[in-house]
Amino acid sequence: MTTPKKTHLSAVVIVPPRDLWNPIQRIRQVHDPQIDRWMPHITMLFPFVPEAGFGEAATRAAATCEGHPPFRLTLVGFRYFVHGARSATLWLDPRPLAPVTDLQAALQTAFPHCDDVSRFDGLFTPHLSVGRFAGEEEVEAARDRLQAEWAPLEFDVDRVCLVARSGEPDDPFRVRREILLGDG
Repeated sequence: MTTPKKTHLSAVVIVPPRDLWNPIQRIRQVHDPQIDRWMPHITMLFPFVPEAGFGEAATRAAATCEGHPPFRLTLVGFRYFVHGARSATLWLDPRPLAPVTDLQAALQTAFPHCDDVSRFDGLFTPHLSVGRFAGEEEVEAARDRLQAEWAPLEFDVDRVCLVARSGEPDDPFRVRREILLGDG
């Protein structure tokens, strides 16, 4: 049996509405080297199937998403991951967690070979990355400074997006398919 293909050129993500991007992008402009590669997003599955397979993948994702009603999400504040002595990622914390983790688990069940985001300590941590830093001390200082100014952002999640890029150095991820939640 062959292992299904997956690629770092595609993903399944939750994208906040564009009218909420400004406060996120202001932070990313200063701290996120991936700002030109990715739109603001919460990764659900990455890597994902190649874009050539999005037709079949969209059908499978739609069947999965039918069982998950839309939900309200709030980006409440900042947390971080430490990747080593000289690397850390600052991220916005989406709440409540349950609808996001439930949806991600269902999508992962539909695409079991796309389990990379749940491999870290065996669980999926919903997050919207806003920057990279040179270690824990630096990311904590940024977190504290940004949290003092942060006004939580609320939005309705009524879809997930299949995104892809060509692989060319300057080519960003773009939404290729939108899969509605619930019976939308």
